[in-house]
Amino acid sequence: MDKTSQLHEVLYVSTLAPESPIKVVSQIAVQARRANEAAGITGLLIFDGMRFCQQIEGPHKEVLALIQRNQLDSRHVGVEVLHQGPLEARRFRRFSLGYAAVDDQDVLAQIENAKPEQAMAQFLALIPSLDLDA
Repeated sequence: MDKTSQLHEVLYVSTLAPESPIKVVSQIAVQARRANEAAGITGLLIFDGMRFCQQIEGPHKEVLALIQRNQLDSRHVGVEVLHQGPLEARRFRRFSLGYAAVDDQDVLAQIENAKPEQAMAQFLALIPSLDLDA
């Protein structure tokens, strides 16, 4: 399998831009679901009222292109990739973009401040406690 078709994942955090209203989050989710489905990307977006944490997975080329677009998206700032690499099997087959909100801002702050190898483990450990909107 060549690298362009290999399954790849990225975990990143970012912050809602100060000038972006909170309602933009639902617009982001709607737009992302459509675009992700067309690109063969799946993943999970978690939002704590201020900070985003998202895992995306799919073909290597498409995932990297999406991260580049996200870094240029003015609706959020401070995009920081915490983990990226090859993935053997999708974690989120059921939806192009799962979404969950969390009330505890410390949860995403801990993921953001974790070492790269621990960030993904902390993200995955959070999933069972989430009320996912697929």
